[in-house]
Amino acid sequence: MKRHPAAALFIAGAALALFPGAARGLPLQPEIGHRAKPVITQSGLRFHDLDGDGRLSRFEDWRLASAERATDLIGRMTRAEKAGLLMHGTPPTSDGLPTGRWDVPGLQAIVARRHIRFFISRQSGDPATLADMANMVQQTAEASRLGIPVVLSSDPRHQVRSTFGVSTDSGQFSLWPEAPGFGAIGDPALMERAAAIMAREYRAVGLHMALSPMADLASEPRWSRANGTFGDDPARVGQLAAAYVAGMQGSRRGLAAGGVATVAKHWVGYGAQPEGLDAHNPYGRQLAFPAGRFDDHVKAFLPVLAAGTAGVMPTYGVLPDTIRIGGKPAEPVAGGYNRALLTGLLRGRHGFEGFVLSDWKITDDCLDDCRNGTMVYGRVGMPWGVEKFTRPERFAKAMAAGVDQFGGVMDEAIILDLLARGGLADADVDRSVRRLLIIMFRLGLFENAYVDPSGAAAAVGTPAARAAGIAAQKRSLTLLANNKAILPLAPGRRRVWLSGLSADAARAAGLEPVASPEAADVIVMRVATPFTTHSGYFFGSRYHEGMPEFLDGSPVVDRIAAAARSGKPVIVSVYIDRPAIVTALLPHVSALLADYGIEDQALLEVIAGKGAPEGRLPFELPRSAAAVMAQQPDAPSDSANPLFKRGHGLRYRR
Repeated sequence: MKRHPAAALFIAGAALALFPGAARGLPLQPEIGHRAKPVITQSGLRFHDLDGDGRLSRFEDWRLASAERATDLIGRMTRAEKAGLLMHGTPPTSDGLPTGRWDVPGLQAIVARRHIRFFISRQSGDPATLADMANMVQQTAEASRLGIPVVLSSDPRHQVRSTFGVSTDSGQFSLWPEAPGFGAIGDPALMERAAAIMAREYRAVGLHMALSPMADLASEPRWSRANGTFGDDPARVGQLAAAYVAGMQGSRRGLAAGGVATVAKHWVGYGAQPEGLDAHNPYGRQLAFPAGRFDDHVKAFLPVLAAGTAGVMPTYGVLPDTIRIGGKPAEPVAGGYNRALLTGLLRGRHGFEGFVLSDWKITDDCLDDCRNGTMVYGRVGMPWGVEKFTRPERFAKAMAAGVDQFGGVMDEAIILDLLARGGLADADVDRSVRRLLIIMFRLGLFENAYVDPSGAAAAVGTPAARAAGIAAQKRSLTLLANNKAILPLAPGRRRVWLSGLSADAARAAGLEPVASPEAADVIVMRVATPFTTHSGYFFGSRYHEGMPEFLDGSPVVDRIAAAARSGKPVIVSVYIDRPAIVTALLPHVSALLADYGIEDQALLEVIAGKGAPEGRLPFELPRSAAAVMAQQPDAPSDSANPLFKRGHGLRYRR
């Protein structure tokens, strides 16, 4: 866009007014946020006196490169301060549950006394409250000896549905399709814009790190984590995951100040889960590559690495020895313990320079109750392949493999003991600390870690962000079948009998909900992909497992068939969190839609013609359970004669 000369002069003048140093050729002054430590003024510039000595230390000088500042700070840190930085903990909560409200005094004590600085936030709710609690913790960090700030991370929180360990309740954040929905749209520019909006909402409440995106391939239809992926095409997944990284981090060349650091996961091959049994659970710890498609799973990550993702998280799963890395069979240990996978393949062959964050609780024990099934989160561990190691041995092996930080644990005392006994070298710890500090400097937290609680509510879920999210939800819908062009509904077909949808949402969409199928013009139903669970396992009870098939004679299919017997057209939308087998639905429906997490009103507006489905399937939908059992877990879209191929998606006739 060509800018008018007068506008350019105005912008330049505004910049000089905001940053007077720019008129004298000085660096642009960042905002210094301080509550517990003073500000130093030098040569007309302001700096945060984080060590409180009244002098400008090199790590306090924002004019210097992040790597140079990190080197200076490492030289000032104690072993205890370094060990704390290697933990990515879970804040204590008032009710003891990991999703509960923070015990802020307890968290402040951990920050002050144990030097832990990275925490996952699973809190949801009022943005101002979230921001205020983040500020209280940051003030404690600022008051510490070196004023090292806190980094708060989050699982995805911009989706309609949430599952512990996968995503966080959205609260008042804007709502977007789940990752397969972005895969269905297939628009990297939209993904980048959406991620930039998400990043602004994260930063507004004091969140600095996204434990996303997943660059895994949904190559096994029964796998419970398909709803976190962009599909199963390596090129498409890599393209969209890289766009997400660019939008979140604020640059296509790595993390920018004001951005949100991304942690791409799960390096590598997590989607190749036999029978879809997930590696969070002991019964799903083995990965399998019978089709020899390991390289496809690696390929999906390469654009993400090229985009400069700040971090990478290894998979829980154990690679089979049929996979060769560096000419040798893969070691039968989880990704976080596999040196060939992390130091050899990730850093050596593909040149990754960021930090490696282990997945949660890989150093914890999985004893008899864990192996046989427990619902107690504290008793769950995922030390796959190193079950017989002691916990200190696991920490040492993971760091030797290439892990820089440990997720879901706060065992800094183990690191200190290893250092004291020679089980870890100071140089190895310093290398990991350096990687983490560079990210913290790039985030700008040493200058200002505080957020404005009064502005958080205005910045989160703005009308513009909400509208953009709803527009993307609508676009993501995939029209699988549309007999006699029933959709969009003709103007005379406005009376709807609903199942699984809100009557208020129907009215808002311009439709008239009625009390019986007989009084309706059409029937509209929402259903979800079928699943089973391992009910006695903490994660297995939450994850959707088993064959994703709608069975003849099942309550859902019977309900749809009964609706069809009314003689009224039946429109069904299926929530596709896994590649569903919808063969049994087709004889009973006039139109069939696939959704990837969408609000009722947005769905009904598309049905009413206020918007149109643009999605194309990001993975195939198999024809039968037999076809699923015959396909290979590592091969994308490889079932025989699929009912709907990857890329299928009809359009409205206008």
